[in-house]
Amino acid sequence: MSALAQPPVQSLVQSVDWLAIAPPVITAVVALAVLVADLFLPEARKPLLGWTSVAGLAVAALMLLPLLDGDRSTFCLPAPARACSYTADHFTLVIQVLVLGGALLAALLSVTNLGDEGRRVPAGEFWFLLLSSAAGAALLPASRDLATLVVALEVASLPAFALVGIRHGDKRSSEAALKFFLSSVTATAVSLMGISFVYASTGTLYLTQVAQRIQHVDGQLHTLAQTGVVLTLVGFAFKTAAVPFHFWVPDTYVGAPLPIAAYLSVVGKAVGFSGLILITVVAFPSYADAWGPALAALAALTMTVGNVGALRQRATRAYSAVRLLAWSSVGQAGYLLVPIAAAGYSKDPQKAIGSTVAYALMYAAVNLGAFAVAALVGRTKSLNRLSDYRGLYAANPVAALLLAFFLLCLAGLPPGVIGLFAKVTVFSAAVDAGLGWLAVVMAVNVVIALFYYLQWTALLFRTPEGAAARHPLPAPLTAALALTGVLGVALSGAPQLVLRFAATGLF
Repeated sequence: MSALAQPPVQSLVQSVDWLAIAPPVITAVVALAVLVADLFLPEARKPLLGWTSVAGLAVAALMLLPLLDGDRSTFCLPAPARACSYTADHFTLVIQVLVLGGALLAALLSVTNLGDEGRRVPAGEFWFLLLSSAAGAALLPASRDLATLVVALEVASLPAFALVGIRHGDKRSSEAALKFFLSSVTATAVSLMGISFVYASTGTLYLTQVAQRIQHVDGQLHTLAQTGVVLTLVGFAFKTAAVPFHFWVPDTYVGAPLPIAAYLSVVGKAVGFSGLILITVVAFPSYADAWGPALAALAALTMTVGNVGALRQRATRAYSAVRLLAWSSVGQAGYLLVPIAAAGYSKDPQKAIGSTVAYALMYAAVNLGAFAVAALVGRTKSLNRLSDYRGLYAANPVAALLLAFFLLCLAGLPPGVIGLFAKVTVFSAAVDAGLGWLAVVMAVNVVIALFYYLQWTALLFRTPEGAAARHPLPAPLTAALALTGVLGVALSGAPQLVLRFAATGLF
């Protein structure tokens, strides 16, 4: 009788919402399919792998549409705890749009790039690694426990190391991959130590439960919890390329195939910033008085070092165009950090975070467009110097006008209205949070950035030295340029839609 009187044991079997997890799952399944198909396809049919990957990413992106109806969660603990490992809320969908869209455009650039590289880049391995990284990047914004967050971060990062060094016999590529790998592994180790300290002090890995319990940690464990918070933030700061964790960026972008540099500049940043947002705003809101000032200082330092580094690029130096985009990427990371820092001071952190997400969407579209034009020029000018862009308007007026538009967007000048709108939004987030000094630093850096963006833009319309070089436009590269151009112009026409889409009900 006593046995019958015992309450039933709760089932630990968790149901799976396949629709919620469809985008990363489809991307991962296509990655495996491409890897297997590579074993059986003859060399002449290898281009099919690229188009299969592009189609897979497009289908994964389309699977976001059914998720617009409302929040969906899966892999949840039974009631009353109701903590979930995967949540497809509005924040998740916005970042997944950015990630899958960025991966799709990088894949279009890669189709052309692999054709130009010949056999230096193995097609099957390349597409498998790119899709695997995209699957991890799509999983990360939906992660709502620290274990899933770290797994997603590493699934996104580990294939990226291999992609940077995938070119056979390229010493520069191998060195870039090694530098990227060693620094990233160090950051991951620091993050894991921090997460282990947080788990030891709170007894849970779920972000919402961590937020509740870390406020009431026993006195003996308080120092352990503080150390865990600091170490976790340091690890994610590396993924955002924030100074002083930025040193890998220029060499990695130069050593990697250009589509992979474009992928890292957009999707890699989305991974780092979405992880940082989840850690700060969702898991550690009670430590806002600590991470708010720290991120504000990092933002000021990052935008300054990035813009000064871009300013120092010489037009005749080899790969100076890619290096300028790399340093510009570091500077843009500083702008993206501003609203996250402001969230630590704001009474409405969602609004501040919305500014970061809106800026990231703008940056993704125009930065991928700039890399697409760089890929076009790089087909005939392998050293990709800034001086190689002199007179581009005479050789290819459409490409020159598009690059000028993308650079003006990054600078925040008309007709790049979306860039101006995004910078004003970030500036307003700093002012509203009482960070007037950070707004001043940002304003100074915007002026510094104007110089090198306008200098590059002016170069496009100068008289070319000698005969203007023609740049053939393959169909995939044309599609990437068209998509980024149309998106940039459309967003400039209705910039308020970006903020509304990015900031409405993030969590």
